[in-house]
Amino acid sequence: MEYLLLVYTDTELQEALPEAEYDARMRYCLQHADELKQQGTLKSYRQLEAPSTGRSVRIRAGKTTVVDGPFAETKEVLAGFNLIEAESLEQAVEMAKDIPWAQTGCIEVRPVRDADKVRQSVGA
Repeated sequence: MEYLLLVYTDTELQEALPEAEYDARMRYCLQHADELKQQGTLKSYRQLEAPSTGRSVRIRAGKTTVVDGPFAETKEVLAGFNLIEAESLEQAVEMAKDIPWAQTGCIEVRPVRDADKVRQSVGA
């Protein structure tokens, strides 16, 4: 059975860390991920870009609204994800509009962070 582990962070607490502490934690995470992948228990992982880089798409009564950020209503719960390839945020938003669950919930559109660039920047 597969499980998706969603990592939530408090941006203010994370930004308050000294740079060396952030880098040390990120190095640990990346090295630990490498170990888990070698063991076969970690299939894949991705970091998301900052919430401010995303959009939320809702369709109600045939009207589409697109707002900045991943601001889901509290009654909405995460039900799954689609990992897509798109040439731009705008194209990704257009693809999100085709998902029928936008009519009863919210499709959050977030860019996936390049883990290799993070690895290089923190020296892992």
